[in-house]
Amino acid sequence: KKPPLISAAAGPAPREEMKRVPLPHGWRCHVSPKGPRNYVNTASNETTWELPFTSYGTSVRPLVQRHSLPEGNIKPLHMKCSKRMYRLKSLPKDTMNMSEEYIFSTTDQAEQQLLKPNEWSYCDYFWTDKKDPQGTTSVAGFEVLLQKQLKGKQMQKEMAEFIRERIKIEEEYAKNLSKLSQSPLAAQEEGTLGEAWAQLKRSCHDEAEVHLKFSNKLQCEVEKPLLTFRDNFKKELKKYDHHIIDLRKQLASRFAGVEKARKALADRQKDLEVKTQQLDIKHMNKHEEDIKKARRKSTQAGDDLMHNVDLYNRAQSKWFEEMVTTSLELERLEVERVEMIRQNLRQYTTLRHETDMFNQSTVEPVDQLLQSVDPARDRELWVREHKTGELRPVDMDI
Repeated sequence: KKPPLISAAAGPAPREEMKRVPLPHGWRCHVSPKGPRNYVNTASNETTWELPFTSYGTSVRPLVQRHSLPEGNIKPLHMKCSKRMYRLKSLPKDTMNMSEEYIFSTTDQAEQQLLKPNEWSYCDYFWTDKKDPQGTTSVAGFEVLLQKQLKGKQMQKEMAEFIRERIKIEEEYAKNLSKLSQSPLAAQEEGTLGEAWAQLKRSCHDEAEVHLKFSNKLQCEVEKPLLTFRDNFKKELKKYDHHIIDLRKQLASRFAGVEKARKALADRQKDLEVKTQQLDIKHMNKHEEDIKKARRKSTQAGDDLMHNVDLYNRAQSKWFEEMVTTSLELERLEVERVEMIRQNLRQYTTLRHETDMFNQSTVEPVDQLLQSVDPARDRELWVREHKTGELRPVDMDI
């Protein structure tokens, strides 16, 4: 029987099950000195404490991603590292860099379930990195989310600036209207037309007051809420930036540690197999000592791998929890931001309609007086006041 390659902490599989179920091609079973057995895939270096097949010719159903949450339950899981199975996939070397797409173990997409199905939630779609069109650089999924929020914050600032410019225009317009209403131009117009003209000038003053009130309301009811919400929004974003990035760096480091330990274990296993084959051929005591030494190193490498997997799983658990919680918080902030802006812009349109109504009321008296302008009446009034005499010149007789 081949010597053990990995020390174990989990319970052994029943001997009857091992005898009854043949292992698939490429899998080997190894038993530690204390009894527990484990299974190793010599091609992929995958290790597990469970039989890789449930029955002859029928593969074990791949594990659903351990971080999947039941439908309707979005609370992050507080997971403990399990020693019964480690199924970290072997990835290309370039994926060990944290700027690459994967720094964590994944399952087949078909086996994963969305945390919030049919909602297009942030917590489901930003786990991997996004590469630029040239494929030269990549951005972490959380960074994409964060840039979305920072862009939203900038949009709030620009909207507030737009409202501020509109307020300035209204204030300047009101000031100019008020000044115009006091102009002496055409002040000597008389009659019904003079009354209409005087009312038109008074309407300019009234309209100036309307626009001044409009500018004040814009400042209190639109601009100020936008700026206040933006400041609070900015404070909320600061809570999530560096914390998630630090957790992701830690996860990348743990992943690299697992890959390094996995490679070390594979090297020790290969060395042990070579020495075992040499023993079968030569049966020498020296080779037996070499095998014992290789066995100890292989066992130590297995323990190191399990230790690194445990550290990785702890880091992944914490990162997953924070990613779900934070992405949902960012989602909530975005909803609040859009809803707040919508309400404030609706208030803007309401104030604008009110201003139009008040402006209309200021010109209604002007309209009424203009309708009553009567040139004949004006002529009569003016003649009565300014007439100089009714005697007209006549022809002379000789």
